[in-house]
Amino acid sequence: MPTAAKLFAGFAFAILAFFTAEIFKPHMPEGTQFGYFSFVSALIGLVAGWRVMGPEAGRGNWAAVNSGVKTAAVMVGLALLVFSTYDMFLRAFRPEYKGPMQAIVAIFEIGVGYLKAMVAWDVVTVLVGGGALAGLLSEWAARRWK
Repeated sequence: MPTAAKLFAGFAFAILAFFTAEIFKPHMPEGTQFGYFSFVSALIGLVAGWRVMGPEAGRGNWAAVNSGVKTAAVMVGLALLVFSTYDMFLRAFRPEYKGPMQAIVAIFEIGVGYLKAMVAWDVVTVLVGGGALAGLLSEWAARRWK
């Protein structure tokens, strides 16, 4: 059931994911082609905000901050899974893997590499602070339009 809290959470986390992706780009190796990276990240943020933060809004400010940080972590996990799988498929079409099991294991190896690049003070600060603010915005929407 669509609610104002879900709508605000979806948009807030889409914006957070877009800006986090833009801040993350300089931490990748030079020459990396990003394509629609920021826009796909925003879509992932929209889904995470709608499905995770939206239903949890309306329980108080501290709960909203905690749920916002949790939603940001879920958003990062989904993004790692999506982009690692995409990168694995790109590598699989250049016969880099000997079998399907090696390709599946490579998804997690690629994801760990992305996670290592993501653990930088500016990216983590934007994720935690932005997640808390997006959670508070969702809480405000839930209280305003019950």
